[in-house]
Order: sequence, then C-alpha cells, then structure tokens
Amino acid sequence: MFIHEVQTGESLFIVSNKYEIPIDEIRLVNGLDQASIVPGQSLLIPLNTYIVQPGDTLFTIAKRAFVTLEQLRAANPAVNTAAMQPGRRITIPDIADYPVSVLSYYVIRSPELDQDIIREYAPYSTYISLFGYHFSENGDILNDLNDLTAIETTWRRRSTPLATITNLTPEEFSPELAQEVLNNPTARGNLLNNIVYLATTKGYGGVNIDFERVRAEDRDLFTGFLRELRDRLRPSGLLLTIAVPAKTSEDIPWLAGYDFGGIGSVVDIMFIMAYDFHHAGSEPGPVAPIDEMRRTIEFTISRVPKNKVIIGMPFYGYDWVIPDTQENVASAISNQNAVETAIRYQATIHYSNQYESPFFRYTDQEGNAHEVWFEDVESMMTKAMLIREYELQGLGAWQITLGFAQGPWILRKLFIIKKV
Repeated sequence: MFIHEVQTGESLFIVSNKYEIPIDEIRLVNGLDQASIVPGQSLLIPLNTYIVQPGDTLFTIAKRAFVTLEQLRAANPAVNTAAMQPGRRITIPDIADYPVSVLSYYVIRSPELDQDIIREYAPYSTYISLFGYHFSENGDILNDLNDLTAIETTWRRRSTPLATITNLTPEEFSPELAQEVLNNPTARGNLLNNIVYLATTKGYGGVNIDFERVRAEDRDLFTGFLRELRDRLRPSGLLLTIAVPAKTSEDIPWLAGYDFGGIGSVVDIMFIMAYDFHHAGSEPGPVAPIDEMRRTIEFTISRVPKNKVIIGMPFYGYDWVIPDTQENVASAISNQNAVETAIRYQATIHYSNQYESPFFRYTDQEGNAHEVWFEDVESMMTKAMLIREYELQGLGAWQITLGFAQGPWILRKLFIIKKV
C-alpha cells in the first residue's frame, strides 16, 4: 500500500484511473462518505503494486510506500532506476515483520454497540482498555459498567480486556481525589481491594490505571500504590498497566508526580499519552508533533525498559476559532470529522514536515475563521514508524470509538500484532 496526496484539480475518478483501483474501494479504505476530496488530502491506496506517474523516482515512490530504497530495489531487481517510465508497475514490498502489542481504549456505551465495535477492532488489538471506573475519596468504586458483553467479546477475539480505573470526576481529572485516597491508608486499602475484586469477578485480564494530574508531593505514594496493586494482582495472573502523560524531562513541575523509573519498574505496560502538546486551552498547533514525541520516547526509555513502553496516539485533533483568545476554547474533533470538515468547506489541507502533522483553515457560515490540527494517514504512518525505530513494545490510541478508517491498514502494513 502507499499514500497519494491529492493535487489541485484531482477527483476520486482521476485518482482511481491513475492506480487502476475502484473508486468505492478508495472510499471504503479512507472512510469517505462522499465522493468529494480536497487538495492536500492524504489517501491510502491499498495496493501492492504502484503504477509509475510522470516525475516519479524510486525515492519518491519509497517515501509514499514507507519503505527504504534498499527494500524497494530488492523487490524490483529488474527496474532501471535511471529510466522510470510512466505506466511501469513497481512492487511494494511487505515489511510487516515487527511484532507489537497494541493497546487501545474503548468507552463503554451499550452491549450491542460494544460488541460491534470491539469485533471490528479486536483483530488489530492486543489489549482493549474499557473506560471507565470511577472512585470516591474513601476508595469505593462509584459506578458499575454494563461491560460483560464487552469483556466477553474482547476475549473471544483473542484480545485482553483491561479495566480502566480513573480519577476523572464529572468536572475534570481530580488531583485532589487522587491525593486524598493515596494519603489515607484506609481509603487506599479499600480502593486496592475494590480494584482486585472488580477485575477478578468480572473476568478482566488486567487493570489500567489512569490517574491524571498527580501532584509532586504524591509521587512516591503513587508509585507505592502501584506496587501494592501489582502484588495483589499478580497471584491471579492479572496485568497491571498504566497511562501516563508525555514527559520529556524531570524539570516539568506539573508532571513531577510521575516517577517514570519507579513506575516502570512496577507495571507490566506503560502507555505514554504522547499527545495534547497543543490542547483545547492552548494556542493552535499540532496535537502530537513528532519532535516532542521523539523527546518523550528518549526520556522514557532512559528510565523504563523498552519492552514495557507503548506509545499512545490520538484519534482526534482540535478546531480553534482564531484569533486565539482565552474565551475561544478549541473543540475536540475526530480525525475523520476533521477531513469531512475540510471537504465541507473546500479547505486545502497543508502538511507540516517539521511536526509531521496536517492542518487547514476555513471560515464558517457565521464568518468566524478556524484553524484545525489533526492526524491523517501520512502523519500516523510516520509516527508509527517510531515504534520500529526505537524498538518499543508497541502503540495504541485514544480512543477507538472516534474511528480512524486507515488504522487497521497501517497496523497490517508495519507490524505483526501480538494476540492472546
């Protein structure tokens, strides 16, 4: 497979003829509900043969197909690279030789929807973390999810279901709640008991801890809590996984509550939330810029074994009204909806090579100017290659209910997915 960037004046009909692929197949693979496309849009073309276009070189073809020149040459030994004739067929080699674990989050909705979506995504997942369970200041679990169908469906599709335990309240992630429980031995013990009971009685394969905004003064208590939980889960053969914010150094005060070295020595898997470098309350910019992702990975693997590290990627972006002000908080938008918005307003999509992230600008019906940053198939492929480059355990996403049609194709292109 390879990526085609839509040029000015192109239609799906033209792209279809270029590569001799049905229009409906392009639409299906790329999640397109309509036949319209816009300049700059990245389209995944799910073919193992590339038809040379005017101006192509072996280098540009390799770049589109996310393979090295050496791999492309080895798959096409008879090709004369000095005379690339348009119309010639080039074989795209299979490079899916790197085994990975894939951890994705899924927000429980209803048994029917849960079953359908998990059936669709479980073949491409090693773990599915079901979101989510909330707790009170005395360590009680506050809600009972209708999650048995989701758990059973996940197991049947040879993936491991994880119970997500979070300090998310109706208002926000609460550092006060985490602090109160961690500092109260009775409440902490109660929460530990409740987590273990929930995971064992419901049939989960493990737990995912998603405590966000943990305070610096609670750093050691948090690591100690994780160690206690691991020791309680291990006799039952249950995994302990965790979601942690992207951290690039120890000099970031609001992330001081996360001792990566200590946490990494305790948990089985660490899911790094390598996104929200720009967010709803910030100025417009890339949600997951590749330079910051690299810095995050390099900091993490200096303290955590590579075989425990999973890099999380966003299935969403943000839509800012500009000029940016404190009152103009951005709206979250799924990657799929971002493309649909660009098509609706016929906005050209631009691509930042510096950040490996797409963006576009448009004006709405009320005359408000907008700037949207999101992820597309090119940016996701580029960032997924970091897993191979740094030899990490795997990758994952928040969250699969947002949808990303090209996601399974990316995984099949680059990796062998580990299963239960």
